[in-house]
Amino acid sequence: MSTSTLPRARLSVPTLRFRDGGGLLYSTLARLIASGTAVHRADLVERAGLARSTVTRHLDALIEAGVVAEGPGAARAGRGRPPQLLTLNPRAGLVAAADIGARDARLAVADLSQNPLADGHIAVDLAQGPEAVLGEVETALRELLASAADGSVPLCAVSVGLPGPVDHAAGAPVRPPIMPGWDGYPVGDALAERFGCAVLVDNDVNLMALGEARSLPEDQLPLLFVKVSTGIGGGLVSADGELHRGADGAAGDIGHLPVISGGASKVVCRCGKSGCVEAVASAAVMIRHLNAAREEPGSELSGTGDLARLVAHGDPEALRVVRAGAERIGEVVALLLHVYNPARVVLGGALAGAGDELLAGVRSVVYRQALPLATRRLVLEPSVLGERAGWVGGTVLAVEHVLSPDGVVDLMARRQEVPQATGLRP
Repeated sequence: MSTSTLPRARLSVPTLRFRDGGGLLYSTLARLIASGTAVHRADLVERAGLARSTVTRHLDALIEAGVVAEGPGAARAGRGRPPQLLTLNPRAGLVAAADIGARDARLAVADLSQNPLADGHIAVDLAQGPEAVLGEVETALRELLASAADGSVPLCAVSVGLPGPVDHAAGAPVRPPIMPGWDGYPVGDALAERFGCAVLVDNDVNLMALGEARSLPEDQLPLLFVKVSTGIGGGLVSADGELHRGADGAAGDIGHLPVISGGASKVVCRCGKSGCVEAVASAAVMIRHLNAAREEPGSELSGTGDLARLVAHGDPEALRVVRAGAERIGEVVALLLHVYNPARVVLGGALAGAGDELLAGVRSVVYRQALPLATRRLVLEPSVLGERAGWVGGTVLAVEHVLSPDGVVDLMARRQEVPQATGLRP
């Protein structure tokens, strides 16, 4: 799936109540337009459930502020003038997303209608520490911004996904097992100072889950996203399309759930506990087993991408270790079905896209161990967004922040204070 053909993700819409203030009304209208749910005024009246006069007054204010644009409608058969199409003004602002993994980071820049303007990929080494890695991410994002816009379109928000537990409110990782030196580092504050805008920090699998959930039909929710990579992580999206982070942001940290079969209970995890599924079934563990069996010097695998290529080419030993790992992952997923009862389970990561071995192995265990009530309508599939899931979810998170009740009022005020921007680069 190319960047240009990505589906526009749904945005959540605030619940309107009697006598709600202007900020909430502006936010509702802007989000309906930004997600493509409402494309002309009649749509807004119907979707928002407001009087036409109320919609007109607030929509005109958004247009006057340069946040919303109204243009000619598409020709249609019959009499009458076609309704004018509503869009978020592409010059109103930009958002950027950085999906930082164990070995690489995927980056993207989009406008407030979620149209991707530029994306890229850089290698990172988390062991270098937060200052070095974030410096590389900042440089790469600034290059993408320069290629996407002429400098007059403001950057309104940046989202960052990190491969470990994250305190979303504080914008900082919390004792991340594969990120030495990152514990408590104020990622959000550090990047906000560099970019001069809001920075939203979350677990990388949370953002993948959000991107996937908002790109699928609503009847596919609740959703559980399971990423199998250097580590194993999970993201939960509720039936109303919202991320479930839990009280402290620990929800979905499934890599440290215990498994008891296959001798797993004796394996010590890097978190210090024994029997964690990440310690026996992550891609890093599979690679370690394969490298230990290789006799030819210099033939060692260096990362998940190498393992995925072997799986895609049907290497017998690679298939064997992936099948063994899938058994353990399937046990955890079967357990989660009874805790969370999702409508859809999504497998993400390079291994999920390399072939059917991981998917088939997880499915086999899930349908064998879970009770029929939890599986009778279950959909268990690879990610529809693939490697783009993280930055699609990050884009949704950033756009919703900019178009929140307070955010959209601030955006309108800033738009009225500065001259009209000249536009995005062609």
